Amino acid sequence: MATTSTTTSKSEEYSLLRLSSANGPVYRKIKIAPLRDARPDEIPLIDISGIYSTSLNDRKSVAAQIHNAATNNGFFYVKNHGIDGSVMKAAYESSLEFFRQPDEIKQKVNAELSPCLNGWKPPKTQRINEAESIDVRETFSFRYNPIYDPAVVGNLESIPAETRESLVTNEFCWENTTNLPNLKKDIINYWRSTLGLARQLTRSFALALSLPETDLDSKITYPDAGVGLNYYPSIPPSSSDSEEQVSIGSHTDFQLFTILWQDSNGGLQVLNRDGEWINAAPIEGTFVVNIGDYLQRITNDRYISTVHRARNLSGKERISMPMFFGFNLNETCGVLDSCVDEEHPRKYEPISCKEWVELRVKAMHTTE
Repeated sequence: MATTSTTTSKSEEYSLLRLSSANGPVYRKIKIAPLRDARPDEIPLIDISGIYSTSLNDRKSVAAQIHNAATNNGFFYVKNHGIDGSVMKAAYESSLEFFRQPDEIKQKVNAELSPCLNGWKPPKTQRINEAESIDVRETFSFRYNPIYDPAVVGNLESIPAETRESLVTNEFCWENTTNLPNLKKDIINYWRSTLGLARQLTRSFALALSLPETDLDSKITYPDAGVGLNYYPSIPPSSSDSEEQVSIGSHTDFQLFTILWQDSNGGLQVLNRDGEWINAAPIEGTFVVNIGDYLQRITNDRYISTVHRARNLSGKERISMPMFFGFNLNETCGVLDSCVDEEHPRKYEPISCKEWVELRVKAMHTTE
């Protein structure tokens, strides 16, 4: 286990955290310090209403704020994002209704029975970080399906063959949850809403990286965009002093970025640049956005894919609903030219999104 304490020259105590990556294990020094809430300079709150403005200057202003956050801790909150609160409320309530069912009912939609792993993963079946506890959670996952994409519906025959090959879809998770008539409607509505926001934010990232605003649009026509519903029972008080007992273990996300809605109970923790765990405390009406590994790679490490985890010590059940967003799986991207100069030579070769995700998944589930 990666928990060996050391002492620096400044007499600060650290532990060592082991993480999986596409290139093998990596390590982070964790400062032994009291947990605290993030400061605004660490995880800023960005008003993104300007991304919908007809003024390019307004859109560039938001992009500049996103750029500053992405090059700092790689996390930021967004408000005035254009998604009505009723969308999140309905998805949250349907999620709770699903997870509160007896396990024998949820078992009908066990993701192991699905070719594309859509569906439910029971408690004590996931361990994101092998240096920490088995995740104290259960999940329900739904991957991208073009039949529900507002930009594609009615035009499925136009999907290119090379793209179609990378789309693995089925209706398993919906066919086996018909006992909850609102679940499919509410979750797909949430997925569609966050999908639209993700596409808009992709243009903001393009502007932030000194690219033409629509330069990345062709890479997100049929994106790797899936929603995961996380149900976190509270970690028992008897184990709350153990740093290894986690709701979801320490990790970074795979693709471009993640859009996360979290309920009011809290538990999301982010590893800042000083090696301290800080709380990304819930802010009503916002999403948390964080940079993923692929975006860090194609920006030549300019943008930061930051380690995070969850520990629900609230004494209440907790729900979070991340939208994981990336390029079409058949797309290949190298380091962007705007992120290369004499002082920052190109670090990485081009790699397809599919190959990248497969490398990350394999690393996360390989025990060495």
